[in-house]
Amino acid sequence: MTPPAAMLDHLVVAADTLDQGSAFLQARLGVAPSGGGRHAAMGTHNRVLKLGRDRYIEVIAIDPDGRRPDSPRWFDLDDADRRARLKDRPRLITWVARTDALDALAEAVYGQRADVRAMQRGDLRWRFAFTMDGSLPGDGLIPHLIQWAGDRHPAESMVESGCTLVGLDGTHTDPEAFRKTIASLGLEGTLTIHPVSGPQPPGLSVRIETPAGTVILD
Repeated sequence: MTPPAAMLDHLVVAADTLDQGSAFLQARLGVAPSGGGRHAAMGTHNRVLKLGRDRYIEVIAIDPDGRRPDSPRWFDLDDADRRARLKDRPRLITWVARTDALDALAEAVYGQRADVRAMQRGDLRWRFAFTMDGSLPGDGLIPHLIQWAGDRHPAESMVESGCTLVGLDGTHTDPEAFRKTIASLGLEGTLTIHPVSGPQPPGLSVRIETPAGTVILD
């Protein structure tokens, strides 16, 4: 049996400010994210919360003390409409899958829009597949791709949270095309995409088991 080409790595919650995003996760999950740090190349910063041995959720925001990058920030954080929505509340905007074949998968999924770069935060090193314009692949339904350096996953050194990822769900008016792309990454069954009718934007939500019960974040 051929092993998956990629595996779910982490979820991304974007916020207007890091404190706003951290308070949001604490209120919903009962646990505050911690750790994290600055992404100097992107002008962003984050905090993280463990969801299992090799999975986590990050809250990310533009760093007010950071340098504005020469290229668009990742996760569509420069988009004016998105930033306006984030002032209302933090939102789950996308997910990230890890792979040991980053270049090949990025080219296959993103084509000419792929921009693979080396990144770092503190002692962590990784390579990440950006889109040229900073947009979210598939409006957040198609994962960004990451390849970590080293043998240990970052979640292994995170504080235990008592929270576990249960399921990832999406909605779209034409789910079949997304299902094929996700299956091509070896991620079939990781994201369940439900059809919706009418002029509705794509949606993403996650079910997380917490000490107080199951919580849905979107």
